[in-house]
Amino acid sequence: MEYRYSLRMKVRDYECDLQGIVNNANYQHYTEHTRHEFILEQGISFADLHQRGIDAVVARITMSFKTPLRSGDEFLSCLNVTKEGPRYVFHQDIYRLPDHQLSLRATVDIACVVNGKLVMGVPELDALL
Repeated sequence: MEYRYSLRMKVRDYECDLQGIVNNANYQHYTEHTRHEFILEQGISFADLHQRGIDAVVARITMSFKTPLRSGDEFLSCLNVTKEGPRYVFHQDIYRLPDHQLSLRATVDIACVVNGKLVMGVPELDALL
């Protein structure tokens, strides 16, 4: 699959649980970091949007865990983004390197709130499409 954006990262020791694999909650951190880096590369800052009363908030996350990552593993966190009604939908996959084994498949729905009210979208984020 081709992706709009990808980010290479590495598992740190403290992200693993007693079984020696990445704790499930850390995958959410990985996907969030990837979205934020993607947005920054497009010249958009969540902090700047917030200062203007625009907040992009997570409305729903679906995660399917496939192959566990372990301490020291390098991985590629990839994404595509679409728009479905008022939601920006980030389709995110994580692949273990160097074998490109699928580790996680996630869908993250983002909604935009402007001055406390749900809106159909904002021009800055619409430009990502």
